[in-house]
Amino acid sequence: MSQDTVSRRTSPIRYIAMVVVAGAIAFAGYFAFGSQQHVPDATFTLLSGQKVSTADLKGKVYLVNFWATSCDTCMKEMPQMVDTYNRFKGKGLEFVAVAMNYDAPMYVANYTETRRLPFKVAMDDGSAAKQFGNVQLTPTTFVIGRDGKILKRYVGEPSFQELDALLNKELGSA
Repeated sequence: MSQDTVSRRTSPIRYIAMVVVAGAIAFAGYFAFGSQQHVPDATFTLLSGQKVSTADLKGKVYLVNFWATSCDTCMKEMPQMVDTYNRFKGKGLEFVAVAMNYDAPMYVANYTETRRLPFKVAMDDGSAAKQFGNVQLTPTTFVIGRDGKILKRYVGEPSFQELDALLNKELGSA
C-alpha cells in the first residue's frame, strides 16, 4: 500500500474525530457556562454626564435597554417600559436605557425630557453595545440578576407578561 492510499483511508477518520472533539467541547461549554452569562464590565454615560457601571449595579436586579429614537418598536414599547419600571422600582428594580451611538443626543435628551423618563438614560459611544454582544438591533433588553448574570435577553419588544413574571420572581426575595 502506498502512503497516498493510507492517507485517504485515515482522512475520513481524522475528520470524524475532529467533529466529535468539537462537539464534545461545545457540549461541555454549554453546560460549563449554561445559558446564563455574566454581564460584561461596561460603563454608561448618563445624559447628566454621570457615569454608572455594571459593577455599580451588582447586587441589584436591573434592565439594560438598548434603544433609539428612530426605532418604531422602541417608541412603541417605551411607555410599557416606563410602566414596568414604575411598578417594580419600589422592590429595587434599576433601569438603564442606553441610546445607540447613531442616535442624535439632542433627540434623546428631548425624548427623555418630554416623556419624563423616570429611569437612567445613557448615550452609548458604541462601546456598551459592543460589550453586550455587539448589539445592533433595537430594542434589545437584558434582564440582569443580583449575581450579575444575564437572566434573559429580549431582541425586539419583550413579552411584558413574561418580563413581569421574571421580575416578580427575582425581586420577590428582596
